[in-house]
Amino acid sequence: MEVRTAVERASQGGGQVENIDLSFLPGSLARQCRSVIERYHQVHGFACLPDVLWKSRLGPFIEKHKDLRKILRRASTTRSAKKASEGFTHIATTILSLEILASASWGWGAIYPDAADDARAILKRIAGGHHMPLMEFYLYPAKYISSAAIATLAPPSARPAAEAEAYRTEKADVTSSGVTASA
Repeated sequence: MEVRTAVERASQGGGQVENIDLSFLPGSLARQCRSVIERYHQVHGFACLPDVLWKSRLGPFIEKHKDLRKILRRASTTRSAKKASEGFTHIATTILSLEILASASWGWGAIYPDAADDARAILKRIAGGHHMPLMEFYLYPAKYISSAAIATLAPPSARPAAEAEAYRTEKADVTSSGVTASA
């Protein structure tokens, strides 16, 4: 009930999300979200994590929320890459947990209905509740290749036949090793 009153007070306070207590997020969900985020960034690098948050248009929410703003400030100004990564990971974990609860994905909303209602109320205030940027980024990545990129990289349809034949019959001469090979 304390969470509900915090969300209601914040919504009555003229749109401020500064004082919303996010401790209602289930610890098991947060641990799983953190694992997903860490695995992704172990492969792709943690340096892109701040860009993921900003390109997802979550910057204004992070800057308005008191606790997230404090974590952001520490992560942005530290000289330690590990501490910075931990801070940005904490922010992403919190927001991804909110998104999963609000969307009722994988049964989390059924297990924690009050927390899911609170998460929906918070996200509705952030971006109208329709956009779940971190879920889309981490859980549903684009699985297609852009048709524009394919069209750009495709060989020209009208190329001289002599050009292709010249490539096939040309002998490659590797002068550095003194080896000559034919194609």
